[in-house]
Amino acid sequence: MDAQQKKELEKIACKVRIGIIDGVHAAKSGHPGGSLSIAEILTYLYFVQMKVDPKNPKMADRDRLVLSKGHAAPALYSVLAQRGYFDPAEMLQLRHIGSMLQGHPDMKHIPGVDMSSGSLGQGISAACGMALSAKHFGDDYKVYTILGDGESEEGQVWEAAMFAGNKGLSNLTAFVDFNNLQIDGTIGEVNSAEPFDKKFEAFGWHVITIDGHDFDQIEAALKEAATVDKPVAIIAKTVKGKGVSYMENAVNWHGAAPNDELYAQAIEELNAQLAAL
Repeated sequence: MDAQQKKELEKIACKVRIGIIDGVHAAKSGHPGGSLSIAEILTYLYFVQMKVDPKNPKMADRDRLVLSKGHAAPALYSVLAQRGYFDPAEMLQLRHIGSMLQGHPDMKHIPGVDMSSGSLGQGISAACGMALSAKHFGDDYKVYTILGDGESEEGQVWEAAMFAGNKGLSNLTAFVDFNNLQIDGTIGEVNSAEPFDKKFEAFGWHVITIDGHDFDQIEAALKEAATVDKPVAIIAKTVKGKGVSYMENAVNWHGAAPNDELYAQAIEELNAQLAAL
């Protein structure tokens, strides 16, 4: 991609991060760490890769995205808002009673959400079902899913991986958000599912490893994925809490909201990053 396009995507990702922090602070709860780590992936998918139409969210031939790590809903909501599915001001209603934007994605009430998710391990199975349906009916839409590295300790993830390989779901791409932290510590301390690459390969997937914050690498991986007649797993090495200095690589920001003082610091840092672009 050219330098101007990359800069525009970096600006959008920064605005997505601001929306995440706004929402979690307003809710006084939520999951900022693993939301901040997938800002570039979601930005590239919704602004470059995926065939979608915010004015027609249920378009039959749209590409689908399943956020398997559903607790990172603030990231999905923020990118949908930036893409024009709803007003970014809705982020301030995150997790409020009666709000459209609840703690986990809800396909019945939120424009642009293709699958309700949040029970860890289940989203990739739903994505497999969508991809299989497209194959069966001859539809040409693509299916994308985003998994957590901690989530991948769930056995259902590997049952779904086995299914996708056996069914030849070449229209399915799974990103693994490999930030090395989950709610109780590092994945190694809890119950590491590594090596991710060899596991997916054993189930018949094509595997690509990238820096999940580098738009050039995200683009190259998705272009490579389009040339492969297999499901594709993109292992995206990321930084949990990316963009907010005190949240980066800090496990305690997996599921906590900043107070007013820390909120102000986070917004100041992100606005400075945006201004620098």
